[in-house]
Amino acid sequence: MSKPGLLVVGELPAWDLEALTERFDLHLYYAAEDKAAMLARGRDTIRAISTKGEIGADAALMDALPKVELIACYGVGYDAIDVAAAKARGIRVTNTPDVLTEEVADMAIGLLLAAARRMPAADAWVRDGSWTAKGSFPLTTRVWGKRLGIVGLGRIGSAIARRAEAFRMPIGYSARQRKDVPYDWYPTPAALAPHVDVLMVSAAGGAATKGLVDKAAIDALKPGAIFCNVSRGTVVDEAALLAALRDRRIAAAGLDVFLNEPAIDPEFATFDHVVLQPHAASGTVETRKDMGRLMRENLEAQMDGRPLPTPVA
Repeated sequence: MSKPGLLVVGELPAWDLEALTERFDLHLYYAAEDKAAMLARGRDTIRAISTKGEIGADAALMDALPKVELIACYGVGYDAIDVAAAKARGIRVTNTPDVLTEEVADMAIGLLLAAARRMPAADAWVRDGSWTAKGSFPLTTRVWGKRLGIVGLGRIGSAIARRAEAFRMPIGYSARQRKDVPYDWYPTPAALAPHVDVLMVSAAGGAATKGLVDKAAIDALKPGAIFCNVSRGTVVDEAALLAALRDRRIAAAGLDVFLNEPAIDPEFATFDHVVLQPHAASGTVETRKDMGRLMRENLEAQMDGRPLPTPVA
């Protein structure tokens, strides 16, 4: 009996590809020189698509593969998948929530600490001999006790808040509705921004949150505020963020996500008060293996006619 075809849109670790090969006939779309030819060959045999949240799957791809039953997203965010188009075609969509929540929250706090304490610059100070030649590194700013504002108090935002409590940080958050938590609620990021020392963005991506942290929110930050983003580049008005960093109204920033990844605006690299990461908040061996396992469980459940572990549509 032949294996069902699986279109692998985004590159996956070797351990995932090896495991998937046991059940599926893999079509490595990301590596194909002639992608149209691959789709044509797999038109009648490819029954599922594996993709990533930032890559997604559009209606044209679905139409090219009419036998597809499931789009399995390797990641929690699925904003680049045309979910409406999938529903219209009877295609299910899954993601990999929870398994990366704690990892992303770790990175959020790591970025905050690295930005506030200027860790990359301090590391360079030791390596390039400045410690010997120039003396002590310039003073930085503390993190503990600062007032933290979280944009998006979902799974990841809540995990960030739990960590921030250990730093004795008073917490506020913005969300469309008040949640049953002991934190101060604000209806919008712009309403939250004037009341915090650190603004942490952890909202889900997608059309509903595009530009959610707008110019009004960024301009409302206190002088000397710290800004961190572990959500999606689309959630933030990047032009307004760049202007605030350029004018140093934002004292420090830790950024894991950007518009136009990986070809981000080159101005970010010119700022010595910004810590940059390559959209790698979930990028540990342990978490990526958990993500791959959950994605495979969704794929196999669909092929076996079992309930999907983590459907989103």
